[in-house]
Amino acid sequence: MPAADVVSVLVPVAVAAPYSYRVPSGMAVAPGDIVEVPLGTRDVVGVVWDDPADGTVGHNRLRPISGKFEVPPLSAEIRGFVDWVANYTLTARGMVLRMVLRAPGALMPEAPVAGVRFTGDMPERLTAARQRVLEHCGDGRAWSKSGLAGVSGVSPGVVQGLVEAGALEVVAMPASALGPEPDPAHGAVALTEEQGLAAAELRAAVEANAYSVTLLDGVTGSGKTEVYFEAVAEALKRGRQVLILIPEIALTADFLDRFALRFGARPAEWHSEVAPRIRERVWRNVALGRAKVVVGARSALFLPFRDLGLIVVDEEHDLAYKQEERVFYNARDMAVVRAHRAGFPVVLSSATPSIESRVNAEAGRYRRIVLAGRYAAAVLPSIAAIDMRRDQPERGRFLSPPLVKAVAETISEKQQALLFLNRRGYAPLTLCRTCGHRFQCPNCSTWLVEHRFRGVLLCHHCGHSEKRPATCPNCGSTESLTAVGPGVERLAEEVGERFPGAHVIVMSSDLAGGVERMRREFAAIAKGEADIVIGTQLVAKGHNFPLLTLVGVVDGDLGLAFGDMRSAERTFQLLSQVTGRAGRAGGASRALVQTFDPDHPVIGAIVSGDREAFYAKEIEARRAAQLPPFGRLAALVVSGPDRASAQTHAQALRRAAVADPLIMVLGPAEAPLAVVRGRHRFRLLVHAARNADVQGYLRAWLAALPAPKGNVRVQVDIDPQSFL
Repeated sequence: MPAADVVSVLVPVAVAAPYSYRVPSGMAVAPGDIVEVPLGTRDVVGVVWDDPADGTVGHNRLRPISGKFEVPPLSAEIRGFVDWVANYTLTARGMVLRMVLRAPGALMPEAPVAGVRFTGDMPERLTAARQRVLEHCGDGRAWSKSGLAGVSGVSPGVVQGLVEAGALEVVAMPASALGPEPDPAHGAVALTEEQGLAAAELRAAVEANAYSVTLLDGVTGSGKTEVYFEAVAEALKRGRQVLILIPEIALTADFLDRFALRFGARPAEWHSEVAPRIRERVWRNVALGRAKVVVGARSALFLPFRDLGLIVVDEEHDLAYKQEERVFYNARDMAVVRAHRAGFPVVLSSATPSIESRVNAEAGRYRRIVLAGRYAAAVLPSIAAIDMRRDQPERGRFLSPPLVKAVAETISEKQQALLFLNRRGYAPLTLCRTCGHRFQCPNCSTWLVEHRFRGVLLCHHCGHSEKRPATCPNCGSTESLTAVGPGVERLAEEVGERFPGAHVIVMSSDLAGGVERMRREFAAIAKGEADIVIGTQLVAKGHNFPLLTLVGVVDGDLGLAFGDMRSAERTFQLLSQVTGRAGRAGGASRALVQTFDPDHPVIGAIVSGDREAFYAKEIEARRAAQLPPFGRLAALVVSGPDRASAQTHAQALRRAAVADPLIMVLGPAEAPLAVVRGRHRFRLLVHAARNADVQGYLRAWLAALPAPKGNVRVQVDIDPQSFL
């Protein structure tokens, strides 16, 4: 059998290398072609890969390719990207490919949809509504009934009436079109001098048609979005595709509206809330090059773009870009990798850039553009700390007198106040005052959070839920259960008692109604339909509330309680972002931060507004400790169905570690979250010099031990963000 008749096919399962398959007579395939192949007892989707076929497999053992899909092949760029990500993250290549083939239904031809087209015959009765419809379809183009009715401002019944009158005929039309293409010349806005210079630099980066990374570092409200929209417009003028990554699904509605105002059409969406049928259409149109702009979550990075020419990573510092399931990767870093491999620019945008991005900019690896002032009449809020040691709340309350007074003054002036507390639910702990019993998750080593609105105790790690009992299950005492600590629901209860006439909206990701409810309530806040907003970190990300003039941070110390290397950075970013929600539409505004440690460097940096001093100190601390980005980290998480099996394998793993002058292995130690979803966890941490071959070291280390037994798993996390 000729060698050309045998090819390698990578399948989207946990395999490190492709399998060899026989090409049937009459079928021609090449690397990148998407095919169907037998795997075990079933047929699966696979991709013809670049690896040479295994010549050691006997001809009689080779199984044939079952079929070939009539879709564009995966480009050499995306195939190489899959290989690179798998190698960097120490993940099976098949699992990375799985993220590319996220919409298998897109591989099948989409059935045509019924549309209507003008026949040339005018109806006997021509009303104003009918006239508007005919004006839009008089050129003979086919329209969907709903689309034609919408653009004409009429009911679907008017369109149907024209069909019955013979003026419109029903025709089959392709279903693959997502809508009109964005127009780079539509809705261009006047930029300030500072914004104009920044936009010119970004346009130049796109014009160069070469790899570059630009850090767009602008204070909250400085117009970063409008600036990088100019880079998007330039890419569209050149016929290139654009990917815009955003960290939160809840942000998409507002962002899509802003995009439509600027470009006259909405971009394609890609995230978990998009219906499967729409996701299939987006995938197909991306592969065909028809979807010019995609706005999506981190997984959008693995879409098979035909001609990607620009990636924008909005809120590049956000933790949501780190995936910690199956394939552990940081979408921000992988966006830079994809841009570098394909030779196009990437823009990282943030008001509080990550330490890694700042250091790369200072080292000259990234270009840094600074937007120091807010747009138009907007000014940054004045920020002050409330010392909770002096201004203590009343017993059982959580708002200090100065903050209560400030809220009262704000709403009396018909302006909005935001109270920020990054804790979902009613209270983080429920205990019995009689016996001290605490409600703990049966599957995780964590307390159950009370959600009073739903009447349940909930685990935020595994989703375990149980009804809040009336009596203590340990001692049987009645009326002895008490909530300890505040969540946003408890804060809403206090606000309702203090300000009974105020309209209060609570923003939290776990409230009933999901994403659609959040989008409605964000819109209501923007319209001024709320007096007081109470929210978690959701409210800190990119939202514009024109009437918001007061931000109250209920617990400024909360993020500082975590003892990892990024706790100060994360707290600074979060508090900077949330306090920056105030005063974006102009006028005087203020932010008050409740804290028990007003002298803490992070609190001091927030109050003073001296972000550069904070970054300088934090960067120097990282450099002294040789922590990222001046050193490298990798985490190995060993988990098992019981503590003994996990600990035994973790200890064996540690003993097998080979000494290396550039690498230090720490652990194993029981994870801070020792049990998650019923699995016991131990962690090892690899601390290496920047020039160390961490992946090579880990690959050899793991290969030296037999595969884990007894349902024990080892997860490798390169560049970990979480240490729990």
